[in-house]
Amino acid sequence: MRLALFYAIVIALIHCVNAQAAAPGITGTSFRLSAEANRISQPDGSSVYAWGYGCSTAPSGFLPANITNATCPSMQVPGPTLIVKEGAVVTITLTNNLPVAAGNTSILFPGFQVCAAVLNADGTCPSTLTGVPGLLTREATHGNTVTYSFVATTPGTHTYYSGTQGDLQVEMGLSGAIIVLPNTVPSGCRTVQSNLPDGQPDYRNAAAAYDHPATCYDREYLFQFSEMDSRIHSEAEQEASKPCTRQTGCMTVETEPYHPAYFMINGRSMPDDMDPNYSQQYPHQPYNGNPHMHPGELVLLRVIGLGRWQHPFHEHGNHVRVLARDGNLLLSKTDSTKLAGPLLFTTTTTPGLAMDGIFYWTGKGLNWDVYGHKPGDGSVCIPDANGYYTADPTAPNYYEWCADHDKPLEAHPFGNVASGGPVTLPDARIVTNGTWFGGSPYLGPDATMRATSYTGTTPPSGTVANSPTGEAGFAYMWHSHNEREITTNNTFPGGMMMMMLVDPQAFTINEGY
Repeated sequence: MRLALFYAIVIALIHCVNAQAAAPGITGTSFRLSAEANRISQPDGSSVYAWGYGCSTAPSGFLPANITNATCPSMQVPGPTLIVKEGAVVTITLTNNLPVAAGNTSILFPGFQVCAAVLNADGTCPSTLTGVPGLLTREATHGNTVTYSFVATTPGTHTYYSGTQGDLQVEMGLSGAIIVLPNTVPSGCRTVQSNLPDGQPDYRNAAAAYDHPATCYDREYLFQFSEMDSRIHSEAEQEASKPCTRQTGCMTVETEPYHPAYFMINGRSMPDDMDPNYSQQYPHQPYNGNPHMHPGELVLLRVIGLGRWQHPFHEHGNHVRVLARDGNLLLSKTDSTKLAGPLLFTTTTTPGLAMDGIFYWTGKGLNWDVYGHKPGDGSVCIPDANGYYTADPTAPNYYEWCADHDKPLEAHPFGNVASGGPVTLPDARIVTNGTWFGGSPYLGPDATMRATSYTGTTPPSGTVANSPTGEAGFAYMWHSHNEREITTNNTFPGGMMMMMLVDPQAFTINEGY
């Protein structure tokens, strides 16, 4: 019944969940990484042998700057997100701590002109390179290092991954993300400060995604989609103990046929992806996938396809406007001041491809008052030039679409809104909605009090509901449109699934953990 109600009104209201996402990562210009083996967990209780990049020495810092419990373990899946500034000279030194039988390893940085050594002072690549020759790049032999340097010429979201035996090493977890922040604040974008105009914390890493005024944003999230065939990981674990004297390794692992059973967002499967960043129960899977927003905010989505499969990911609530792919802005051919990215119902992630897009939600066009106002209750919605209420950023209905103010949701209501709306909600006394139902179809921490049923409360007394000061947001399911990918080891629900939580303005979104 809970799922039926969710899809009937396209939203669910949820109990307070204090587990926000963000785009967390490590900062600096020089990074010392290690490639090594460890184990990651899955919601079905499995402990899976994996390889990953991690920090061999402590990074210079973390972003967001005030995020708590931040760490960079010696191995994590996906690898640490590297956050650098446009134009910076970036140096990564990789130590190969994989099992001897795995042989060499390396890192590719698509989109950048990479030198396998520290760049000279004049920006040129020295003649003497580090590591040993490989098929695609210089590699590190077991126990040794290789150094890569490049200039971060292009802002936006990029990926990095192993360039050695990619069918095995990328599958095992050797991949990650690079975020290049623009070094200018485009006209019209707000600079990053300690607080937003409404007084709530500002967790953005930059004022805009690119050096372009059409790429301003209010909130940002990074999502890396990948899949995992546990058979390959099991075979690699068995092969890892082989004695080996060959530089290229001694493993014999069949990577075909490929039958992944685990589908992950930022290295975790649902529901683990909705736990906080840097949770202690996931020591080698530090990043989550649990986006939050307030109505009217521009949410920057940084999306990367890792692994072998395409993942058709659907963001309920609105389409996503694509800004760029692999750091390349999609501009109009006739007017370079305007973006020309498509508006996508499903953001299909291609292996190795990075995409930046904007998600936006205001409630416009729903044809009912999402805040549950009623004529004569004293509520105010004076439209600005665009039709929204923006006079008071601290107001509970900030960014309300005024054309729907006072419009009822319910044709035969039990709440405050007058009759005549587009739907009739089921009687709260006979519907079991569980802990993720806020007790009201309306947005706001006092929504339960604004919608009183026949019994005096919604839901009826004795059931779980949000307190008047709780979150009481709308939960839009974000998930893969490949049905197999919303399972964990063939069990539903799981896999590539999370919630976008549209929180009321009165609720402080804390991305500091």
